[in-house]
Amino acid sequence: MSGNPTKSWRILVINPGSTSTKVAVFENEKAVYSETVAHPHEEIAAFPGISDQYRYRLDAVLSFLAQHGIALQSLDAVVGRGGILQPLSSGTYAINERMLKELSRPDKDRDHVSNLAALIARRVADEAGVPAFVVDPVCVDEFEPLARVSGLPEVERRSLSHALSLKSAGRKVARELGRRYEELDLVIVHMGGGISVSAHRHGRMVDVNQALDGTGPFSPERVGGLPIGDVMRLSFSGSYTYEELFRRLTREGGLLAHLGTNDAREVEERVRQGDGHARLIYEAMAYQIAKEIGLMSTVLFGQVDAIVLTGNLAYSEMLVSWIRQRVDWIAPVYVYPGQDEMLALAQGALRVMRGEEEVKEY
Repeated sequence: MSGNPTKSWRILVINPGSTSTKVAVFENEKAVYSETVAHPHEEIAAFPGISDQYRYRLDAVLSFLAQHGIALQSLDAVVGRGGILQPLSSGTYAINERMLKELSRPDKDRDHVSNLAALIARRVADEAGVPAFVVDPVCVDEFEPLARVSGLPEVERRSLSHALSLKSAGRKVARELGRRYEELDLVIVHMGGGISVSAHRHGRMVDVNQALDGTGPFSPERVGGLPIGDVMRLSFSGSYTYEELFRRLTREGGLLAHLGTNDAREVEERVRQGDGHARLIYEAMAYQIAKEIGLMSTVLFGQVDAIVLTGNLAYSEMLVSWIRQRVDWIAPVYVYPGQDEMLALAQGALRVMRGEEEVKEY
């Protein structure tokens, strides 16, 4: 796709997360309108599956546009966070029919909130008559062969992560260090509704825990790694269907299961008020994150230029301090609260619109 490098482009960015939908309108790299639409747990819990939230999330995006008086015809492109597709290389992809077909009818273990972004982006883009993209989907795969091997030949370790946020944070710390991302060895942690802890060697994410339904620390609503025998006993206990147990493990675990809330701000306030149980669970999450950072450091032979913490949980000074106490002997710790995912999505679309990068086809 050839483009105009000097034109001002208006881009709608859509990023659904487990507990909110972030929406923004960018004019080039500047966000002129931005909002995080919160989705209370009781509203989300009313939907049988994540794919059933499509209309609910689409309405949130359309309401945002209406509130700010943004006409669809004023947009030049729409970009969404990528969903769980087949493994692919990093880059900006046009939302094509094959992608829509896969994301609209996901397998049971691929029913993830990021799938909705492409569906919503394409719907809005079609009405506006503009192109629709995804950038660095969660299935970006840069694993080396060693990282794929599990203890069973039938089960391969997969690269499913908050790739967009992790890559963006890597480039950000590189700028702060005055070096190129491709020169550094980094351990980068995205901490949100799910938690991804990743090892980056010279610009490639060579290992990461499977944050949705696999390994790693528990998060505000995911269970993280569990003893396989105990999971098998739960599976065959007769207490759960497959769908019920999968939901329990991926949407009703972690802080929510222990404390009845997935809001870390509420948990932190309870800790400050002297709630000992809340402190135990919240500090245990920090403990597990720190352990996973140590694990990823071994992937890099202990040669770590920096440890980076990003995502909305990085706003929690309490959580960050507990993690820092356990890992700052490995490497300097850099904290970028929130995330640059919205800007990273806009920039991915801009590179294509400006002709700086070829759009990829799925």
